[in-house]
Amino acid sequence: MTEGARLLSWTRRSVLLAAAAATLPVRAQQRLFVLGMLSQSDDERYSPQALQSAFPDAPGGRSAPAAEIALNDSLVNLQMATWTSSQLMATEAPASGLVATFNQLLQKGVHHVILELPAAGVAAVAAAAAGKDVILFNTAAPEDALRAAQCATNLLHTLPSHAMQMDAIAQLLVQRKWNRPLVLVGPTPGDRLLQAAWQRSARRFALRPVAEHAFKLSNDPRERDLGNVRLLTSERDYDAVVVLDAQGEFARDVPYRTVLPRPVLGSNGLTAQAWHPLFERDGGPQLTRRFLRRTGRPMGSYEWATWVAARAAAEVVGAYNKSTIAQQLQALRQGAVTVDGYKGERLSFRAWDGQLRQPLLLAYGSGVAEMAPLEGFLHPRTPLDTLGYDSPDTGCKAR
Repeated sequence: MTEGARLLSWTRRSVLLAAAAATLPVRAQQRLFVLGMLSQSDDERYSPQALQSAFPDAPGGRSAPAAEIALNDSLVNLQMATWTSSQLMATEAPASGLVATFNQLLQKGVHHVILELPAAGVAAVAAAAAGKDVILFNTAAPEDALRAAQCATNLLHTLPSHAMQMDAIAQLLVQRKWNRPLVLVGPTPGDRLLQAAWQRSARRFALRPVAEHAFKLSNDPRERDLGNVRLLTSERDYDAVVVLDAQGEFARDVPYRTVLPRPVLGSNGLTAQAWHPLFERDGGPQLTRRFLRRTGRPMGSYEWATWVAARAAAEVVGAYNKSTIAQQLQALRQGAVTVDGYKGERLSFRAWDGQLRQPLLLAYGSGVAEMAPLEGFLHPRTPLDTLGYDSPDTGCKAR
């Protein structure tokens, strides 16, 4: 279909929808679905310096436009359920004001809120939301603790967890028979979280790292060797290099600098992502183009996580438009409502920790190499549950 034909088709559909809305009763015409979105204004991940660095699978910018696209994508379904229109109520606050700003959204009658926040902010807002009629969608914090000890009944997650990402990496290593990787891990708290997730995945899939070396970027001449990739990769032999670097600065320099010609995975090289702008299957290019036209930048994992969260919110209020918020939450957590995430199958949330089941893209700079879960990794429920914590292993008690 040509661009002109698509525009004509969209125009005709808009006219038909407007005509249909005009025939609805006056009371029905006033039904407005409001989706809230809360961002942290002093989140360092969105600073100009961080955005300019453009590390792999890091935020490319604020993701409110992705939520607006999702609401537009869901307009027909919402109107069929007598919601005549939708609105994104996006707000931001510093870390110290997140809970107060969240409470203001509740006072305005908002019952579905996207959280574009770091882990501490998500935990604080989830605690404030306990016992209240609201569904929260975490779209920007991959920390496993939010799906375990810090989980909450009304907190759902659309961004993949660290455990899911490391399981995807481990599956590829096993499938390619790269069973003896060399691991490089940094000193920051974020690096330690990645390390814990990696070690769990390595045990789960019976990988045997040849060694685990600590790296450190420092201006101290006495510590210069700790940032030297060639020295760190001078082991006798290894099948691949797994680099765990939450900040991304060291990982940027690892590919093509290792002593042995080996693939690099983890925080650079091949990374496990929710979305990649060069994903070319299952309608992905259409979604990527819509986001690119709206923002002038490519869609990444964080933007996709916000888009699919808004789609999930619209799906549940459309399908359960006369139900309580508690009933809507149950429908999401029990899989009664699923979402088309443009990844080849409809996606559902896990009942035990609120995480969205989803394939992950094993991607590099200019393309996608594989999609996890990979062939051969089976599960009695769904292969998607081979990524991340399964029901028997969950640390979440708020079920």
